[in-house]
Amino acid sequence: MSLACLSNRRWSCYKNAPVPPSFLSIQDSSMSERKPSQRFHSLNAEQVEVLHQVLSEVVPIHGRGNFPTLELRPRDIIIAVRARLQRQGITVRDVRLNGSTASHVLVRDNGTSYKDLDIIFGVELPSQEEFQVRVLLGCLLDCLPAAVNRERISSATMKEAYVQKMVKVFNEHDRWSLISLSNNSGKNLELKFVSALRRQFEFSVDSFQIILDPLQMSDSAPDVEVLAESMYGDFEAAMDHLRYRLIATRNPEEIRGGGLLKYSNLLVRDYRPASETQIKTLERYMCSRFFIDFPDVQEQQRKILSYLKNHFIGEERSKYQYLMTLRRVIDDSTVCLMGHERRQTLNMITVLALKVLGEQNIIPNTDHVTCFYQPAPYLAEHSSPYLAEPSYSTWLPAFL
Repeated sequence: MSLACLSNRRWSCYKNAPVPPSFLSIQDSSMSERKPSQRFHSLNAEQVEVLHQVLSEVVPIHGRGNFPTLELRPRDIIIAVRARLQRQGITVRDVRLNGSTASHVLVRDNGTSYKDLDIIFGVELPSQEEFQVRVLLGCLLDCLPAAVNRERISSATMKEAYVQKMVKVFNEHDRWSLISLSNNSGKNLELKFVSALRRQFEFSVDSFQIILDPLQMSDSAPDVEVLAESMYGDFEAAMDHLRYRLIATRNPEEIRGGGLLKYSNLLVRDYRPASETQIKTLERYMCSRFFIDFPDVQEQQRKILSYLKNHFIGEERSKYQYLMTLRRVIDDSTVCLMGHERRQTLNMITVLALKVLGEQNIIPNTDHVTCFYQPAPYLAEHSSPYLAEPSYSTWLPAFL
């Protein structure tokens, strides 16, 4: 079957799945009745203090080759980038702290550690011109030691030395770019330049954005109102989900990859579904969108390995549990794959889990292991019990 036919079949199956009414749209009737202010909330004094600590913490940007490590504070890079953008005549609507770091500021003990510092610059992107790359690299160039001859260093060289990842999306609905600066411990400083972004969160617990403009990036804690916004739409509901470690989302079909990998990560960190009756339908949507975006088993493996690399630094012993949680969700909730495709994906994840165990020299709890055994045939013509060459495939343990 061709890939196009397969994708169409998955999409058809996915479209025809039942949709729980409360998850149909972020603009459903209950949402439309809420006042815009319910998306926002003022930070208290303790939260503002934590915010200042996060913005003042030195983040090392590790250079490749002979390039030195740059030690930057997020507040300093925000000031420098904003100033350069404005000098180029580019209007900055606002600057926001996004994602897990914003969640950490609001609820410090929320069960998830923040790694990337995700900073959003709201700007206008009239074209695909990569001005934001030049702006950021220019700021990094200014941070090099005084003894460095900056005139001999090109933007391409700086990008090779300090940029870990670059993403640019420019279409009818989404116009944004992301630049992630290298950090060997996985705590990357990520700057996102957003003109339009249709979907700005995966789950309610990572839907928070803190508006940084009132702080004016000073080291002191001025007596000003700092607002946080939940892109989920209901700030108090999202805060309850964060405090009590509950999983909720809307329209997972809008998320690239369906949010499946993040969902499994939340389960590993002792989050539980906010609605047990609706989560199975949402799981099917997550799996369907994941396999639409990553139809090939090699693509799936690359995506999973990349997720492990970026989200489990220093948490090596959690990788096995994560992989087996992901395997269980896929096994229980995938409805749009043929049998052999399903087995390929499940086997791939099982092998990755076994590899993780091997790297850590961990023996799994045998209560959760099913071992398959098939006796080897003997050669009848020999009196001694010589083993014949086995013709069957090796069986792998299935961790359930």
